[in-house]
Amino acid sequence: MDLDVFVTAHRAEWDRLDHLLHRGRRLTGTEADELVELYQRTATHLSLLQSSTPDPMLTARLTQLVARARATVTGTRRASWRDATRFLTAGFPAAVYRSRHWWIPTAVLSTLLAAVIGWWIGAHPEVQSAIAAPEDLRRMTSPGGEYETYYSSHPAASFAAQVWTNNAQAAAMCLVLGAFLCVPVIWILFINVLNLGVGIGLMSSAGRLDTFLGLILPHGLLELTAVFVAAGTGLRLGWTVIDPGPMSRRSALAQQGRAAIGMAIGLALVLFVSGLIEGFVTPSGLPTWGRIAIGIVAEAAFLAYVYILGGRAARAGDGGDVDPTERSAELPVAA
Repeated sequence: MDLDVFVTAHRAEWDRLDHLLHRGRRLTGTEADELVELYQRTATHLSLLQSSTPDPMLTARLTQLVARARATVTGTRRASWRDATRFLTAGFPAAVYRSRHWWIPTAVLSTLLAAVIGWWIGAHPEVQSAIAAPEDLRRMTSPGGEYETYYSSHPAASFAAQVWTNNAQAAAMCLVLGAFLCVPVIWILFINVLNLGVGIGLMSSAGRLDTFLGLILPHGLLELTAVFVAAGTGLRLGWTVIDPGPMSRRSALAQQGRAAIGMAIGLALVLFVSGLIEGFVTPSGLPTWGRIAIGIVAEAAFLAYVYILGGRAARAGDGGDVDPTERSAELPVAA
């Protein structure tokens, strides 16, 4: 192909398309038809250039021109309340439901590890002395000590906001960093489990484990579930890098990544609820059984939400990914 001849022959069409795209008013019917025809021709010209004479500057100009024309021809889809409703009633719970084979084992193993760490610390005074001096331990575990006053040391609203922000960041980090072969997720999860195990061990050694559980369970059931879901999803994302299955690695990562981003938004809402419980219910004057009952109800509601709405949506084919019409076209991959 003679590039100079090709440009001379079609430059007028490209300039006309550019002119139509810059029109400040609505196009007439004739102009709209002309724009569609010029868009199709320019897309063909771009394809010919890319396959035969890939001139960088000309290709860049036509690529931009075709992209602008495509946006004008196809229009831009705007998010609506229907999208938000679909996400909350189908997309998010379906994504959590589909990843249950990852986050349920994560939750079980993490809980067992926290219990083992707590038993080990509680049964070995030398480990306790390595954590802090005896007077510091008494200050933390005694009635009215730091473990108890922690939840009432700040105004409820600001404390709830702080807790929500910290937990949402931890969940988002698990989801995002999972692509790095799972290692950062395991580390974040271990730090959370270690902190829980230390609290269990120190309070049990002081004979006040019931008090500690009464403070942790109201908000901790829902909060830890959200963290386990985030960690399990992050681990699943990391495993996709290692074993993408029948899809190409790029397509599999894109699919899991889009679902993970949606889950980050959904889990932020879940953690907002647990933050409210931690800020307003945990330090309240309600009896221990009342506070724990609120935590159990919140946890049961979330699990019902995942298994009823999410299970129904997952069986209908929803996986928490974006609508098929909004995804990039994928090439078939040999099995």
